[in-house]
Amino acid sequence: MRSVLIIGAGRSASSLIRYLLSKSESEKLHLVVADLSLALAEKKTQNHPNATPIALDIFNTEERRAAIEKASIVISMLPAHLHIEIAKDCLQFKKHLVTASYISDAMQALDEEAKKNDLIFMNEIGLDPGIDHMSAMKVIDEIRSKGGKMLLFESFCGGLVAPESDNNLWNYKFTWAPRNVVLAGQGGAAKFIQEGTYKYIPYSALFRRTEFLEVEGYGKFEAYSNRDSLKYRSVYGLDDVLTLYRGTIRRVGFSKAWNMFVQLGMTDDSYIIEDSENMSYRQFMNSFLPYHPTDSVEIKTRLILKIDQDDIMWDKLLELDLFNPDKIVNLPRATPAQILEKILTDSWALEPDDKDMIVMYHKFGYELNGEKKQIDSKMVCIGDDQTYTAMAKTVGLPVAMATLLILNGKIKTPGVQLPIKKEVYEPILNELEEYGVVFNEQTMPYFGYNPDLF
Repeated sequence: MRSVLIIGAGRSASSLIRYLLSKSESEKLHLVVADLSLALAEKKTQNHPNATPIALDIFNTEERRAAIEKASIVISMLPAHLHIEIAKDCLQFKKHLVTASYISDAMQALDEEAKKNDLIFMNEIGLDPGIDHMSAMKVIDEIRSKGGKMLLFESFCGGLVAPESDNNLWNYKFTWAPRNVVLAGQGGAAKFIQEGTYKYIPYSALFRRTEFLEVEGYGKFEAYSNRDSLKYRSVYGLDDVLTLYRGTIRRVGFSKAWNMFVQLGMTDDSYIIEDSENMSYRQFMNSFLPYHPTDSVEIKTRLILKIDQDDIMWDKLLELDLFNPDKIVNLPRATPAQILEKILTDSWALEPDDKDMIVMYHKFGYELNGEKKQIDSKMVCIGDDQTYTAMAKTVGLPVAMATLLILNGKIKTPGVQLPIKKEVYEPILNELEEYGVVFNEQTMPYFGYNPDLF
């Protein structure tokens, strides 16, 4: 039996573990599922004869190295900043490594040594990053193989609530890490290119500059710009492309409502709110409003945010119970962003029967034989339940499939990498279709711009 060590048995690992266990007999695999919580590892392996759950503290160097040394290949489903020590151990014991996380500078620094040892350190092989890379490179490579020249690439992705579970005014629930949602867009202006011109959107304006997208059968969506759309320009071979934009998908109206929190300052994570532990939700709201001897918190909120009495923005605030004087924050030394996350989690947590949804949308503009053309590629994936969510499926399945391809010698290129080569994306995208992750490609009129107007 070949030993697959999976470190981290959290939400994203459920579909990954189920897939590998389903292949364990035919592929002669034995899974070692390691987590700080033995109970969680046991829950995910479900007494399967080809799986061993173990308790593992990754900060215990001796334990961690002993587990890695015994493995045929290592999968790290830990937070990104915890991968590096595992990667160094993999170098020492000459083990391949697979993660779903962005390639950090520290990870990239191991590239040369990984190549020397003929090791594959596959990263960014989840959803976003991951499926976005693979589905984009498939179409880009096909266009280039015909002699086409890329003019435009726009890519959007969002983790949302499925239509049958969409029952609040925000049309949104937390399907992944709430903190990432609260802090989205911070840390510098969003940067992208339109018709050869660099464009910048400061955080203060980010949620009022949105694009609209239509997905057949699911209606209209909006997208706000990611912080750095140009990160993969050279990686994708798009240095000469005229338009390059990456964005995050939400239902129409979300961004305008979210902008209220941005303008008030509630998404700030840089300072501590005094006596936050004893603060009510109403007091938290009032702390961002000017003093007035007679106006209520509600009136001050309407005035500062310019909310008319018939504006649905007001109903969205009321739905979150933000003006409740009896609900207590109960978070010591909390930042505004942490308090907002707590308040939103009260209202936006998935219910036991709720399902999540992933939406991905690519636009490819290109020139072929003197004619400008466009392909739109769309994917929608609905989760099964609270364990096997759409997010867990789209993050975990590509990780599992890449692991098996590496073990079987189908992926050969060594080094620290992301899944942009045909030997990686072609078999994984084909197999993902069997699990309902299907991209529908349509030929469209070219959605270009007039460069003279930009």
